Amino acid sequence: MSCCSHEAHQHEDPERGREYSLYTKIDFQTLDCLNETIEGSGASVFKPWDLRKDKSKFVESDLDEELLFNFSFTGSVKLKGIIVIGGGGESDPSHLKVFKNAVPVSFDDAGRHAEQEFDLQHD
Repeated sequence: MSCCSHEAHQHEDPERGREYSLYTKIDFQTLDCLNETIEGSGASVFKPWDLRKDKSKFVESDLDEELLFNFSFTGSVKLKGIIVIGGGGESDPSHLKVFKNAVPVSFDDAGRHAEQEFDLQHD
C-alpha cells in the first residue's frame, strides 16, 4: 500500500539533514552570544548533525529570557532550515528573529524589523 495517491516522488529521509548541515560553515571566531550565563556556552549549542540531540551542552540567559547570537558564515550559504531544540517546558525558546548581513546586532537593534521571524512551537 502506498502512502500517497501518486508515486512520482520520494520521501525525504530525516537523516539527509547531514548533507545540508551548515555547522562546518559557521565562523566560530565571530560567534558571540549576549546574555549567556556561562561565557562561551552559546557557541556550544551549535553542533554537528550527529550531536544535534545531545542536551549536555546548552546555554541559559543570565539576565532575562532573551539570548542574542551574532555570527557569520565562512562563505555564502543558502539557509534552508533551522533546528532549535529546547530544554523542555517553560525554558523552550518561543520566538526567533533572523537578521541577514547585520553582524553585530545588539538588543537595541533586535527591536527593529528582522529579515525573518518565527514563532516557535513546542513539539
